[in-house]
Amino acid sequence: MTQALLLIDHGSRREAANRMLEEVAELVRARRPGLIVRAAHMELAPPNVATGFSACVEAGATEVVAMPYFLFRGRHAAEDVPRLVEEAAAQHPGVLWRVADPLGLHPLLAEVVLERAALGGDPAP
Repeated sequence: MTQALLLIDHGSRREAANRMLEEVAELVRARRPGLIVRAAHMELAPPNVATGFSACVEAGATEVVAMPYFLFRGRHAAEDVPRLVEEAAAQHPGVLWRVADPLGLHPLLAEVVLERAALGGDPAP
Protein backbone atom coordinates (compact mmCIF):
# COMPACT_ATOMS: atom_id res chain seq x y z
CA MET A 1 0.00 0.00 0.00
CA THR A 2 1.34 3.39 -0.99
CA GLN A 3 0.29 6.12 1.41
CA ALA A 4 0.00 9.84 0.72
CA LEU A 5 -0.43 12.77 3.06
CA LEU A 6 -2.71 15.56 1.87
CA LEU A 7 -2.32 18.73 3.95
CA ILE A 8 -5.42 20.91 3.81
CA ASP A 9 -5.78 24.49 5.02
CA HIS A 10 -8.44 27.14 4.52
CA GLY A 11 -6.84 28.92 1.60
CA SER A 12 -6.29 32.64 1.20
CA ARG A 13 -6.43 35.37 -1.40
CA ARG A 14 -2.83 36.13 -0.38
CA GLU A 15 -0.41 33.99 -2.37
CA ALA A 16 2.23 34.25 0.36
CA ALA A 17 -0.16 32.65 2.85
CA ASN A 18 -0.95 29.82 0.44
CA ARG A 19 2.73 29.26 -0.25
CA MET A 20 3.33 28.56 3.44
CA LEU A 21 1.32 25.31 3.26
CA GLU A 22 3.48 24.13 0.36
CA GLU A 23 6.54 24.98 2.46
CA VAL A 24 5.15 22.81 5.26
CA ALA A 25 4.66 20.02 2.71
CA GLU A 26 8.29 20.42 1.65
CA LEU A 27 9.45 20.14 5.27
CA VAL A 28 7.42 16.94 5.69
CA ARG A 29 8.84 15.51 2.44
CA ALA A 30 12.36 16.22 3.68
CA ARG A 31 11.66 14.29 6.89
CA ARG A 32 9.93 11.38 5.14
CA PRO A 33 11.56 10.83 1.74
CA GLY A 34 9.40 8.64 -0.43
CA LEU A 35 6.14 9.72 1.20
CA ILE A 36 3.76 11.33 -1.25
CA VAL A 37 2.90 14.74 0.24
CA ARG A 38 0.58 17.25 -1.37
CA ALA A 39 -1.03 20.50 -0.22
CA ALA A 40 -4.55 21.73 -0.95
CA HIS A 41 -6.84 24.55 0.08
CA MET A 42 -10.51 24.37 1.05
CA GLU A 43 -11.31 27.51 -0.93
CA LEU A 44 -10.03 30.77 -2.39
CA ALA A 45 -6.92 29.31 -4.06
CA PRO A 46 -5.80 26.34 -6.10
CA PRO A 47 -5.27 23.50 -5.75
CA ASN A 48 -8.57 22.61 -4.13
CA VAL A 49 -9.13 19.41 -2.14
CA ALA A 50 -10.38 17.40 -5.13
CA THR A 51 -7.32 18.39 -7.18
CA GLY A 52 -4.97 17.64 -4.30
CA PHE A 53 -6.57 14.23 -3.71
CA SER A 54 -6.27 13.43 -7.43
CA ALA A 55 -2.61 14.51 -7.38
CA CYS A 56 -1.96 12.00 -4.60
CA VAL A 57 -3.60 9.22 -6.61
CA GLU A 58 -1.77 10.21 -9.80
CA ALA A 59 1.50 10.00 -7.85
CA GLY A 60 0.67 6.38 -6.99
CA ALA A 61 -1.18 6.58 -3.68
CA THR A 62 -3.53 3.76 -2.81
CA GLU A 63 -4.35 5.39 0.53
CA VAL A 64 -4.72 9.11 1.22
CA VAL A 65 -4.48 10.51 4.73
CA ALA A 66 -5.97 14.00 4.71
CA MET A 67 -4.70 16.24 7.47
CA PRO A 68 -6.56 19.42 8.34
CA TYR A 69 -3.77 21.94 8.87
CA PHE A 70 -5.65 23.72 11.64
CA LEU A 71 -4.82 24.03 15.31
CA PHE A 72 -8.13 22.83 16.69
CA ARG A 73 -11.16 20.80 15.72
CA GLY A 74 -13.44 23.67 14.76
CA ARG A 75 -16.06 23.56 12.03
CA HIS A 76 -13.59 23.40 9.16
CA ALA A 77 -11.60 20.51 10.63
CA ALA A 78 -14.64 18.66 11.98
CA GLU A 79 -17.11 19.13 9.13
CA ASP A 80 -15.85 20.90 6.02
CA VAL A 81 -12.59 19.04 5.45
CA PRO A 82 -14.13 15.56 5.94
CA ARG A 83 -16.96 16.45 3.54
CA LEU A 84 -14.58 17.77 0.87
CA VAL A 85 -12.31 14.74 1.20
CA GLU A 86 -15.25 12.35 0.98
CA GLU A 87 -16.44 14.09 -2.19
CA ALA A 88 -12.94 13.90 -3.68
CA ALA A 89 -12.54 10.24 -2.72
CA ALA A 90 -15.79 9.37 -4.49
CA GLN A 91 -13.99 10.14 -7.76
CA HIS A 92 -11.36 7.48 -6.96
CA PRO A 93 -13.10 4.21 -6.09
CA GLY A 94 -10.78 1.71 -4.49
CA VAL A 95 -8.49 4.32 -2.95
CA LEU A 96 -8.56 4.12 0.84
CA TRP A 97 -8.75 7.37 2.75
CA ARG A 98 -9.15 8.85 6.18
CA VAL A 99 -9.08 12.26 7.80
CA ALA A 100 -6.48 12.73 10.54
CA ASP A 101 -6.94 14.98 13.55
CA PRO A 102 -5.81 18.62 13.28
CA LEU A 103 -2.60 19.70 14.99
CA GLY A 104 -4.34 20.07 18.36
CA LEU A 105 -2.46 19.95 21.62
CA HIS A 106 1.10 18.70 21.53
CA PRO A 107 4.12 19.50 23.73
CA LEU A 108 6.12 20.62 20.70
CA LEU A 109 3.55 23.35 20.02
CA ALA A 110 4.42 24.89 23.39
CA GLU A 111 8.02 25.13 22.19
CA VAL A 112 6.91 26.82 18.98
CA VAL A 113 4.81 29.33 20.97
CA LEU A 114 7.77 30.17 23.20
CA GLU A 115 10.08 30.51 20.20
CA ARG A 116 7.67 32.80 18.34
CA ALA A 117 7.04 34.94 21.41
CA ALA A 118 10.79 35.45 21.85
CA LEU A 119 11.02 36.73 18.27
CA GLY A 120 8.37 39.38 18.79
CA GLY A 121 10.68 42.40 18.55
CA ASP A 122 10.67 45.44 20.80
CA PRO A 123 7.76 45.88 23.21
CA ALA A 124 5.27 48.64 22.52
CA PRO A 125 5.80 51.86 24.51
